[in-house]
Amino acid sequence: MGIKSTVVFTDLHGSTGAFGALGNARATVVITQILDQITALVYAHQGQLVKKLGDGVMAVFGQPGKALDFAVQVQRVHSRHLYNFELGVSLPVKIGIAFGDTEFTEGDYYGDAVNVAARLCDLAGPSQIWASKGSVDVLALKKGVSVRAVGNIAIRGRSENCEVLQVEWKEDEQSDFLTMQAQIMVSTLSGKDVLGKQVDLTYREKHMTFRSFELPAHIGRVKSAEFIVSDPRVSRMHARLVWRNGGVLVEDLSTYGTWVRFADDSSGEILLRRDECVLHGSGELGLGASFGDSSAPVVSFSVS
Repeated sequence: MGIKSTVVFTDLHGSTGAFGALGNARATVVITQILDQITALVYAHQGQLVKKLGDGVMAVFGQPGKALDFAVQVQRVHSRHLYNFELGVSLPVKIGIAFGDTEFTEGDYYGDAVNVAARLCDLAGPSQIWASKGSVDVLALKKGVSVRAVGNIAIRGRSENCEVLQVEWKEDEQSDFLTMQAQIMVSTLSGKDVLGKQVDLTYREKHMTFRSFELPAHIGRVKSAEFIVSDPRVSRMHARLVWRNGGVLVEDLSTYGTWVRFADDSSGEILLRRDECVLHGSGELGLGASFGDSSAPVVSFSVS
């Protein structure tokens, strides 16, 4: 008989590179320490550790609220230790959460919630928490925690798309400063963007790439905008791309609104009016007019 469970998967982003940078012995010690810390937090939040998965864990919680508290606490605790990692190595955590039917047999869990949580963990970016809508009670979010709509995501082996939220968490100002300093230090020393995200924008013949540490970037019709779109329906500073909690968001700053549609989502377009949306995969931004207007200025985007 099936039981309702909240399933959580965690994964260390960049663990393969850690073995190359540190050597097998040192990397194993570092990763084991992180997983032990995550395991302790599972038990502290009344969860059940199902198994360790090399560089991640699978856990099950009876209450969705406990699972969400666990995920946020993992990110907060782990962010404080990022600056202690070895030179050139960054191991942020990705987390996926789903609530639904599961089957427990021979010491393991199976079912739809397991598949969805695993897939959301795969899709999440470094330091992100992606959760199925049913696993988050938006009316009971604690201080410092908020959610942003990601959209309807196709899950392999599932007939229906899953409505997904990105859970945003934040620390106090001192912790934020330490984390920011850590990311800047490692990025500078390693000569690359350790956050591993970039967004590509295309409008007609114009194409530009913005890496995570180059954000925020503005889209607008004035020369001071980082990405210029010359059209009277586009506001002077129409929209802003920002980097937050390991992801790229678009914020509408305009008079007439910004429309968003994703290439892998058949559910339609999202209208933003002084609001924001998490960008993932690829899609288009309609500036000042909906996609139903064939003459609307449309910017294509791709997040990788």
